[in-house]
Amino acid sequence: MWRMLATVLGGQGLVIFFGALASRGLDPDQGAVLAGLTPFVLMCILAVLAIVAAGLMRRPFGPALGWAVQAFSILSGFFVGMMFVVGIVFALLYGYCQHVGRRVDREQAARAMTQQES
Repeated sequence: MWRMLATVLGGQGLVIFFGALASRGLDPDQGAVLAGLTPFVLMCILAVLAIVAAGLMRRPFGPALGWAVQAFSILSGFFVGMMFVVGIVFALLYGYCQHVGRRVDREQAARAMTQQES
């Protein structure tokens, strides 16, 4: 499961960074939005967080961190409107990969138990 989720988050990190570049291109004179940071900087931080979360996917808190990235990705739509769509698509993909990944992990564990018994 963790490989699939890490792949989704890695790709999402790149897309978020391109969204950050789009936010900068749409409004070159961006003002501070949160804690003195511009939308470009906030989205770059989110892109880095997505890449870090992909690396931490094997940890127990990894999938939850991935869901936090999904939520912030959807919220970044307030800076660039299309990020609402991108965030929702990636959240659906992340949820689907988590569901399928758990099923595959269960099947592999059952197969391993069957092979041990033989």
